[in-house]
Amino acid sequence: MDETIENYMIPEIRFIIFRKCTPSWEMVENTLEGINLSYFVQGEAHYIVDNKTIDVAEGNLLVLPPGCTRKAVTSHKKPMHCFSVDFILKNSRNQLLSLPFPAKSMPGRHEDIIHLFNELTFSWIDKQPGYIIKCNGLLLQIIHRFLELIIYKAESYTGDTRITRVIRHIGSHYSEHVTAKMMADMVGLHPTYFGALFNQTIGMSFNRYLIQTRVKNAENLLSSGEYRVGDVAEICGFTDISHFYKLFKLLKGFPPSYSLPPKS
Repeated sequence: MDETIENYMIPEIRFIIFRKCTPSWEMVENTLEGINLSYFVQGEAHYIVDNKTIDVAEGNLLVLPPGCTRKAVTSHKKPMHCFSVDFILKNSRNQLLSLPFPAKSMPGRHEDIIHLFNELTFSWIDKQPGYIIKCNGLLLQIIHRFLELIIYKAESYTGDTRITRVIRHIGSHYSEHVTAKMMADMVGLHPTYFGALFNQTIGMSFNRYLIQTRVKNAENLLSSGEYRVGDVAEICGFTDISHFYKLFKLLKGFPPSYSLPPKS
């Protein structure tokens, strides 16, 4: 996926619905003006899209482009439940964008995505002040989750609530003295089991994740041009500046000084 496209998605939502179908439900043929994204959370349905048959069931994602025609019926025995959003997607130059998903995919049923859709649907219907901004933000979160699952083949840290709690703690306290044992105690796990669970969930050891977090934050601070390298090392939790240099270059491929903005 083009990084420029990914970084400048601006949605314009036209319609949101949670379809809880009766056995006799059917969608008459219509032509889409924008993108349609439908996430199926229960039951089955039979779609005809541009004269092609697409059968969908729980856990499927259906993404249809502007201009296509569609009609659908649900299964009589297993009526369909799905979230559906019609929207236009543009970049910062006001050019229309598409999404890099196949028409039908199988990201599976994910409770965090269902929660986002529920909040999106409620916010759209409730129409409290600022709801357009909120709905656009929620839709972008949903698109990002599907990008993780379908395109990047990478899960967010949503599998184990204990590891999620540790990740959030590191995000706020990475500059402090933090150890794997301290985190294991915080979530009530034996240190050995915690280390194995963290590695399995995140794909790297706790210590490596902590160092990466510190280095990423250090790079961000250095790029502001407001700090010296030695100050950034201390702010980000490194007690030995030479060790900071070594780890930074190992992870980033260049020394910390390269992250400083050029002098005017």
